[in-house]
Amino acid sequence: MTALNRVPSLMARAGTASALTLAAVGGSIAVPGLSADASAATMATKALQVAASKKGSPYRYGATGPRRFDCSGLTLYSFKRVGKSLPRTAAQQYNKTHHVSAGRRKAGDLVFFHSGSSVYHVGIYAGKGRIWHAPKTGTVVRLEKIWTKSVWYGRVS
Repeated sequence: MTALNRVPSLMARAGTASALTLAAVGGSIAVPGLSADASAATMATKALQVAASKKGSPYRYGATGPRRFDCSGLTLYSFKRVGKSLPRTAAQQYNKTHHVSAGRRKAGDLVFFHSGSSVYHVGIYAGKGRIWHAPKTGTVVRLEKIWTKSVWYGRVS
């Protein structure tokens, strides 16, 4: 059976919405129990899906959801919903993650924006150079292209 012939079967088992969501965020299917990496990838992909589900939610400084978010509130909420705890601020979250290079980043990793050594913003990497984030007052949670090279990546373990 070719990969193309398996697609309808996979979609029937996973549900069309699940398969489309997985495809939209650039995720992959992980088999539970295969490895710690597979488990972490599944958790990160689920956190990414949680963040994407909050599209259009208004920004509010200090908010951690479920209806309003600031940047680190969105990441905290998304990972909390999949059973992982993160500290409150972007800088604290950076210190809590396993740092990875841009070449090793994966969908579901956190993207930390910095000026010098100070982290000032965080989002969740969605693949293809884009993040889900809560930008600033007057905006809403949205998918956006990363606009600077002054970023670091962190993986929640």
